[in-house]
This record gives sequence, structure tokens and C-alpha cells, in this order.
Amino acid sequence: MSDTADRVLEERRRGSGAKMVYDLLRDEILSLGLAPGSPIDEVHLAERFGMSRTPIREALVRLSGEGLVQTLPNRSTLVSPIDAMNLGPYFDALVLMYRVTTRLAAEHHRESDLPAIRRHQAAFGRAVEAQDAFAMIATNAAFHSAIAEAGRNPYFHALFGRLLDEGRRILRLYYDSYDDRLPQRFVDEHEALIRAVEERDLERADRLAREHGEQIADQVRGFLMRRSALAIDFDVDK
Repeated sequence: MSDTADRVLEERRRGSGAKMVYDLLRDEILSLGLAPGSPIDEVHLAERFGMSRTPIREALVRLSGEGLVQTLPNRSTLVSPIDAMNLGPYFDALVLMYRVTTRLAAEHHRESDLPAIRRHQAAFGRAVEAQDAFAMIATNAAFHSAIAEAGRNPYFHALFGRLLDEGRRILRLYYDSYDDRLPQRFVDEHEALIRAVEERDLERADRLAREHGEQIADQVRGFLMRRSALAIDFDVDK
């Protein structure tokens, strides 16, 4: 094999390794397996994955570009904290996308869109029954993505998908606030959304989607406030 071919093969291997590290770390960060603010050790990762630090760094650069990790001035890397100051703008955008995509689905859906929406809803119901938070996050995203796709606006569909993806850590906190035992009423809320879409009731679809998004925002904010209060040290003798 020529030197050029060797280099190409090595680049492909390195690129494949970097993608594998990126995919695994991204999933661990988004699922809170790696806690916000926790340090990331390149040497440890190289040992864990059995590869050089070059593909590790490439994966971290990609994660940094997505805002999931931060590189500090001393060159150490940590998982990006969840910025409580930006939760307001995030939830504003999320609720708006719930409303817009559901309303458009009520207006523009085709009958052929409905089986996929119901299939994802059934999967979400099973995940709730199994108290599987990671499955709930994935099936919830698939459900709302199918509704957004039925709205026939690819820009809203893409933006909503990005918001749901970026919010996986926030949704993990949401399910954690219920100890992963999500009340049945949230499965029922999905059913109500489906009926509004099926019946092409634009105003009801809009209202239900707004209420659905706002209760998620309120629950997460309340959960974070309770955690913050519990973290206060009341030992005045120290």
C-alpha cells in the first residue's frame, strides 16, 4: 500500500474514532450521564476508548461547537452547565414551536401523516408506563417531530427538532422532577393534541400546544428552584 493510501486509511480510522467518541459523549451529556459542570479528562477518555488523544480532541471540538462542552483558559474541559439565565428564552422559543407546528399540522396534515403520529404516541405511552425516562425523551421528540412534519414547513420542523435536541438535558430534569413516574395526564395531553389535529381545529390545537409547553416550563423552573433552595447551607455555626 502506498504512503498516500496509508494516510487516507489512517484519516478515515481517525475520523471514525472521533465520530464514535462524539456520539457516545454527546449522548451521555444530553442524558445527564455526564453531569453539567463535570470535568472531562482527555487522558482518561483516550484510555477508555483505546485510542490516541487526537480523535478525542476532534470530538471535543465538535461538542464545543454545539455548546455542550467548554474549554477553560487553562485548557481544561468541562461539560457545559445548564444556564438558568437562558431558560426563559429557551422556553419562549420551545412553547412557540409547540404552538406553531401543532397549529400548522391541524391546518395542513394529510391522512397519511396520522399513523406515524399515533405510532409515536403509542411508543411514548409505553415508555411512560415503563418509567423509562430516556425512552420518554426520545419518543416525545419523535411524536412532536411527526406533528411538525405534518405541518408542511421544513424550517419550523428543523428548528423544533433542534430545540428538542438541545433541550434533552432540560427534559431529563423534567422527568426527574416526577421521579420518572410521569402522570398519565401527560399521555392524555398528547391524545388531545392528536384529536385537535385530526379535526383540523386550529384554535384548539394552538391552545392545547401552548398549555402543554407552558406546563413543562413551569415544572422545570419549579424543580430547579426547589433544588436551589435545598442546596442552601443553614448551618450558621460554621
